[in-house]
Amino acid sequence: MGGAITDIPLAAGEDVVLYDTKGRRYLVKLREDGRYHSHAGIIEHTDIIGMVEGSVVKTSKGLEVAVFRPTLLDRVMEMPRGAQIIYPKDLGSIVMHADIAPGMKVLEAGVGSGALSMVLLRAGAIVYGYELREDFAQRAEENIRRAFGESVDWRVTLHDVYEGIDLSGLDRILLDLPEPWHVVGHAERALLPGGILLSYLPSMDQVIHLRQSLERSRFGFASTYEVLQRGWHIEDRSVRPDHRMVAHTGFITVARLLAVSTGKFRSWSMSPVR
Repeated sequence: MGGAITDIPLAAGEDVVLYDTKGRRYLVKLREDGRYHSHAGIIEHTDIIGMVEGSVVKTSKGLEVAVFRPTLLDRVMEMPRGAQIIYPKDLGSIVMHADIAPGMKVLEAGVGSGALSMVLLRAGAIVYGYELREDFAQRAEENIRRAFGESVDWRVTLHDVYEGIDLSGLDRILLDLPEPWHVVGHAERALLPGGILLSYLPSMDQVIHLRQSLERSRFGFASTYEVLQRGWHIEDRSVRPDHRMVAHTGFITVARLLAVSTGKFRSWSMSPVR
């Protein structure tokens, strides 16, 4: 998935993303006998196979569609999902604030449809997944293996992280589940000193409960923030913010594990200190 730009022709068996003239995209796996149906008309897969990325094909209705190999963003937004995904605007921020790097041992609890796992794997982390629901775990595995191939070193375990973490020496723990405060004590034992705990939550009530739990733990420098994304309409001399924006999707809380218990480093602001 992804990688260096190449002029190798598109082949049967690989995924492509189709963009219409309105910017809508469709993730399609090419087959020799395949055809894609949409409101724009029908596209025979054989019309795409053998082309290079960036080619334009016409549907049966004469409408133009551009063809590319999918980016990670394309996959996250268009892959089959059973659970609500973490949106790209948050995924990028999570990777930065959790300081994900190649070779890090990362536990992700609540894998959902696999979007965050994809981003972690792309960043080179060693990812261990915990999921409570078997249907979510299966969907995540299908999405990840479709994106990275059958040989990808990733697996999800059906396990309730509230009951404990059977891993040790972890660098990072990322939580996308409704009651992360039940995991704080387990995380203290599973993380290496200096390790980072990050939680993604939809409501402030949940965040407050988590922050109170962190106050009673060895975690320090806790901070909570959200990411808002506003696009711009730019056409000739018409320049304005888009009427719609991707506003609140979730609160991200980050804390770092101290080697000793102290009450002096409990929280800090995301704003730069002058």
